[in-house]
Amino acid sequence: MIEKMKMVHVITSASAKEEMLKGLQDIGVMHLAEKQGADRIVSDRFQSISNAASVLKSHIDPKQKNQAAALSDEEFAGVYREVRGTIERKASLEQEITSSKNEISRIEPWGNFDPADISYLRAHGYDFHFYRVAEKDYPELAGSDKIHVIRLGNIDKAVAVAVLGMLPPSVQGTEFVLPEKSLTELTQDIATAEEGIRQCDSELSADAKYYEAFRSQQKRALNELKYSEADATLKSDDDFAWISGYIPEADIDKFKAMADEKNCAYSIEEVDEEDIQIPTKLRYNKISKLIKPIYDILEIQPGYREQDVSLWFFLFFILFFAMIIGDGGYGILILAATIALHVKSKKLTDATFLLYVLSIGTIVWGAVTGTWFGVESAMNIPFLKALVIPSIATYPEYFGVTSTETQFTIMKFSLSVGVVQLVLGKLLAIKKKIAEKDLSLIAEIGWMVASISMYMLALNLVIGEDINLKPVFIGIGAAFVTVILFGGMSPGTSFGESLKSGLGGAFTTFLDTISCFSNVMSYIRLFAVGMAGVAISQSFNDIGASMHGPLLIVGIIIILLGHALNIAMCFLSVAVHGVRLNLLEFSGQAGIEWAGIKYDPFKEVK
Repeated sequence: MIEKMKMVHVITSASAKEEMLKGLQDIGVMHLAEKQGADRIVSDRFQSISNAASVLKSHIDPKQKNQAAALSDEEFAGVYREVRGTIERKASLEQEITSSKNEISRIEPWGNFDPADISYLRAHGYDFHFYRVAEKDYPELAGSDKIHVIRLGNIDKAVAVAVLGMLPPSVQGTEFVLPEKSLTELTQDIATAEEGIRQCDSELSADAKYYEAFRSQQKRALNELKYSEADATLKSDDDFAWISGYIPEADIDKFKAMADEKNCAYSIEEVDEEDIQIPTKLRYNKISKLIKPIYDILEIQPGYREQDVSLWFFLFFILFFAMIIGDGGYGILILAATIALHVKSKKLTDATFLLYVLSIGTIVWGAVTGTWFGVESAMNIPFLKALVIPSIATYPEYFGVTSTETQFTIMKFSLSVGVVQLVLGKLLAIKKKIAEKDLSLIAEIGWMVASISMYMLALNLVIGEDINLKPVFIGIGAAFVTVILFGGMSPGTSFGESLKSGLGGAFTTFLDTISCFSNVMSYIRLFAVGMAGVAISQSFNDIGASMHGPLLIVGIIIILLGHALNIAMCFLSVAVHGVRLNLLEFSGQAGIEWAGIKYDPFKEVK
């Protein structure tokens, strides 16, 4: 659920502002309103230490687990200067290599020559300039008595020439700017820089033992950064200092105790209805918290006044993941990788738990469809065959069912999941509007009727089910009229004003009604993507199985690489399709825009 927020203003004497800020930082519950940026020096130091810590982490040798003892501030300052200098030197060398390679690319078509030779000729009165001219213009140059020109060759369909003096204005050409170094010198510069980079990497690997010290200093720098932000946000005059922010209602008592202890005055009030900067703090239950890693990866947050759909998001995401991956064998691999991750980390995180659930869901879907690494002969194993639901079997011929029947069944299941999710979204929107006493909820009922009608139409058009279309079109028409009449309703507006608004948006409503059909049809992708994954795995199996004798090893490699590629593509499909159905189709019906501001309280990082 989304926790209720209170707007809090706290004030103290100007001389006690640091004590007030320290108290707020200690309780760690206030999300600062109108937060200002930290001091530039503090911000730069945090970024620099963070970058150094990241670089050192990448140079840690997993075989050498020994870490250096904790460093004093003075010792850290010395190591920090050394590491930062090495990082800057490496970056400079990398830039030098890039510049040299770009210069080589520019001058290589002209050949390997010494620019000093050209400078020598110019110093002795031979003012050579070099150009690229079009083939059609070269005869004019070669035939002129006033121009001394030497043809050097062809570059990019143009003629490369050396001209004693400047090119006449009548001839168009691109002058070649002489380099400072030859190709040989540039190549040597690259080799020298690469050796320097290797030396830098060696030094960084040696300093990687101080990684934990850098992590500790990074946390301290982060706390200094947050304190600097709060100090910049705080307002003051000669007598008082004050600051405002948002605090969850459940933490108000903690704030009051701090304020009383620090002798601060304060006021607590309801958040303004017009305030769009209220942060969102989600409170998860044991099940819905499993979706938190997905929220974190996608960096999404419902708005403060929106609904928390974490539980529904999670449940549908499990189904979408299982159907898109679609293979029980792949589910077993994901489960094995999750177990290995769990053993290595020695703790069950939300992300690990989520992977357990997703992998088990995939195994179940693979079992009921009879899909195990796309191997058809798996159906010859009685146990695996007994797990299959014949009407959705990947290999229906083993169950006396046609492939058309199973495909239509899975299509219908996909569309049914879609209409259930779309209707659920509208029910959530209706629930919210009932609480707000918003009569536009009647329009939401109309959209719900439209979704169900479009679902019936899709079954008729796509699967060919015998459905009486007359009530379907009546439902669509009734939904359209309902949205026109009540779609403009909102608290505080008259029916006449709302009707006028609805009629004014009639064409948009018409387009949205058509779009409603595409929303339902979007869920057919669950069938299509899952089928594509099975087809790809079968294709690689067939290619590998066709190789015999000396090519057997090649065949095995093809099968392994093919399945690895297919798994990667399946995960990409989950990100593209599985997440989309939740974030767009479902969230759109529920009126959720995912435009929330994450609750980020002013607190000390431990």
